[in-house]
Amino acid sequence: MAYYYYGNDGGRRGGFLSSLPPVTKNLIIVNVIVFLASLLNENFMIGTFALFYPTSQYFHWWQVVTHMFMHGGFWHIFFNMYTLLIFGCVVERIIGSKKFLLFYFICGLGAVALHLGVEYLQMQSYMQGAALGNATAIQNIALIKNTPTVGASGAIYGVLMGYAMLFPESRMTLLFPPVTLSAKWMVAIFAAIELFTGVTGLSAGIAHFAHLGGMLIGWLMILSWRKRGVLFDPNRL
Repeated sequence: MAYYYYGNDGGRRGGFLSSLPPVTKNLIIVNVIVFLASLLNENFMIGTFALFYPTSQYFHWWQVVTHMFMHGGFWHIFFNMYTLLIFGCVVERIIGSKKFLLFYFICGLGAVALHLGVEYLQMQSYMQGAALGNATAIQNIALIKNTPTVGASGAIYGVLMGYAMLFPESRMTLLFPPVTLSAKWMVAIFAAIELFTGVTGLSAGIAHFAHLGGMLIGWLMILSWRKRGVLFDPNRL
């Protein structure tokens, strides 16, 4: 998708990075650094910082946070950081940096909660089959325990939801196909696609319910802040 935001920098100059709000800028920098580290030692980085199912031998408690900075390849991190750059800058400038940092990580944790919750339900079903000696169920249990989850997508889908709630009528255009819709309808379609593909399993290898979890928490947080009258940063331009 492509969307352009033009902000007033008050005449300041200092290059592209200096024009970005601090949280969005530093999130992008940390993600890029972790990605480069993963290229140098992929096995260590995945085994230590990607998210594994809690009963997996590879699970560590910090993975619920660190997996948000891990990515599975160049295009994975490119599209995540592009989306964070475009929409994160806008949302951060509107709600303020401290609130945006909280928003980002809570959306990411919400994504983890729903993702692991769905995996838990799957595990319960497979364990019943495994108890009966079903070989496929046993294989599926091993697959869940040994498959890492990586990416900032859950948090970023929350940011995208936040943007759509702040600017519901703004126009968004997908890169492919080149379709233009209002933000509220574009995000609603994304949510419907994630739910459909998550339930049907048509697109394996993607944590669809994590995306939905991030969107759900993003919606709830913006709604709560708006009702309490504390949504907007009083110091914004």
